[in-house]
Amino acid sequence: MAVDANYDEGLIPSYDLPDPLVDSEGQPVQSVEMWRQQRRPHILQLFEEHVYGRIPGPASQTTAEILEEGAAFDGRAHRQQIRLHFHGNGEHTHADILLYAPTRATNPAPAFLGLSFFGNHAVTDDPAVLLSCAWMRPDANSGIVDHRASAASRGVNASRWSIERIIDSGYALVTAYCGDFDPDFDDGYANGVHPLFFHPGQIQPAANDWGTIGAWTWGLRRILDFLEICPQIDATRVAVMGHSRLGKTALWAGATDERFAMVISNDSGCGGAALSRRRFGETIARINRTFPHWFCNNFRVYDDAEQTCPVDQHQLIALMAPRPVYVASATEDRWADPKGEFLAALHAGPVYELLGKQALTIDRLPEGGKVCNDGDIAYHLRVGGHDVTDWDWQQWLYAADRHLQA
Repeated sequence: MAVDANYDEGLIPSYDLPDPLVDSEGQPVQSVEMWRQQRRPHILQLFEEHVYGRIPGPASQTTAEILEEGAAFDGRAHRQQIRLHFHGNGEHTHADILLYAPTRATNPAPAFLGLSFFGNHAVTDDPAVLLSCAWMRPDANSGIVDHRASAASRGVNASRWSIERIIDSGYALVTAYCGDFDPDFDDGYANGVHPLFFHPGQIQPAANDWGTIGAWTWGLRRILDFLEICPQIDATRVAVMGHSRLGKTALWAGATDERFAMVISNDSGCGGAALSRRRFGETIARINRTFPHWFCNNFRVYDDAEQTCPVDQHQLIALMAPRPVYVASATEDRWADPKGEFLAALHAGPVYELLGKQALTIDRLPEGGKVCNDGDIAYHLRVGGHDVTDWDWQQWLYAADRHLQA
């Protein structure tokens, strides 16, 4: 029988956080070398083993096909639609990439990269963007009919992307539909990219292998591979951004691939930026029951047993160091535990300081509408609910200007 989610700070259990700067033998991490060579790899391995699962390398063969290109936004951007084909184990799948690059750029542009929930056509009103034919979670209000996008879904999430603001600020936007890499339902991993890597006779990932968040992370990394050979983009200045479950994905991508120059998590909650040990709002048990395909099967051991997990999310944020990381929350999004997200960002600070970077410059959850954006760990608490707004993008662009335009 389901128990109501806890939203009372007075009912949060007592907990101890694992120290990112104390190794498995209880020895303090006192140098950059010890962090880089010992402690960081061990924390990453713990997340692989217990939370997200191990991610394989690239497919055995990947090819890129330009589907369409042209001018967009009154000539201020150049649009490309690229299909990445992935082959392995006699299997084939593909993902469609939408790229807008600013035409005023005289050099390869920095970029924001993020996955979308309903396909490339849903992030913009641009009529030239191809309508996705992939499976999608049902959402009549977003124009998804019989698990497929309809014309009514065009531009349905455009308010979450602020594409013209991004372009006019000198950045490219690169996006793809998360379901092109793995559909967001418990299908036994029969679709998407998982079968490309199964061993002979294997039909399921092992208990410590990647789930769907791992597959989405794999997809972000493969897009970055492509951007490294894309002449319009400076692949050394790519910020990975994600909202909600895709915010969890952005954090895992930033942890597993240090090529991402900046990492942005928005309302990512449990399994993302929020401390699991607080058991506030969504918990490990709830997320594993509702979305059993997201994490590796080993994560289920920690249902209602968060304190026994060897890692917590402040350590995930610490894995971004010394690169800039931005955690964003919303006042009304209690399910994602804004305070837990803030505390994770706060407790990642000692690692940043060890590496000579600036941790959060505040030590308590700010009021709604306040921004702490002057360090290498940034945080803001937007007024409102579970969403991405133009106000969010204004803050992220300011941070990107500080870190990526230097």
